[in-house]
Amino acid sequence: MIPDLASATQDQPPAPPVRAVIADDERLARKKLRILLDSEPEVQVVAECEDGRQTVAAIQSHLPDILLLDIQMPDLDGFQVLGEISPAQMPVVIFTSAYDQYAIRAFEAHALDYLLKPFDQERLHNAIARARSELLRLQDRQITHRILDLLSRVRSETLTGFEPDGRLVIKAKGRVIFLNLEEIDWLEAAANYVRLNVGKESYLFRETISGIAERLNPSHFIRIHRSTIVNVRKIRELIPVNSGEYVVVLKTGKELSCSRGYRAALQRVVDRNS
Repeated sequence: MIPDLASATQDQPPAPPVRAVIADDERLARKKLRILLDSEPEVQVVAECEDGRQTVAAIQSHLPDILLLDIQMPDLDGFQVLGEISPAQMPVVIFTSAYDQYAIRAFEAHALDYLLKPFDQERLHNAIARARSELLRLQDRQITHRILDLLSRVRSETLTGFEPDGRLVIKAKGRVIFLNLEEIDWLEAAANYVRLNVGKESYLFRETISGIAERLNPSHFIRIHRSTIVNVRKIRELIPVNSGEYVVVLKTGKELSCSRGYRAALQRVVDRNS
């Protein structure tokens, strides 16, 4: 059964109110603006301020979404108020002024709108609607930045390779794979990479064979050749050959040569398990 569209819309949680601070040194101007904002159901006034210092304190305390800001105020004017606010705390700014000569400077200060007193309900409503759209756009941008930051960390972890729990993080065929070290059968050098052989699968990992050897547990992984490291727990048998060397046979049936220079490490494994 297809749900009714109207019912589905009603089930959605209402959008949170836009939190606003009013800043104007004239009490009657603040009262009029408050009355107009009472007709805007999506706006919640969290503070009213009569001078610049109060406005700065209110912004830092309440972190509003919108600031309705007069220009000529005691202590700090509207532009000085904005100079006191950090970018992280800066709300969407709508200037409210009886003087039109500040309009160009207001937009240079990145104000969203400039309401010339006296303004009516419709003019204010349009400014609030623009502010809400701007807030949604900023929110989308913040989400995008967080996603990009996460992807950047994934890329960084992929290059670093080792998770705190000892797993390897590998990018392969558009996927990010978390590989437990005990799953690896053997490793082999491949130019500036190491090929990790895991059963029937293999993965390239950007690291030198010497670099990864230093980061593996020597009790579990031993180097048997300048280009080969083997997982001790994956060894099925050792076959002696000429000059005291071995062929290492894995449980998968794979045969690997142990060169003379690394015979001692392999011999220690034999002695430890004999």
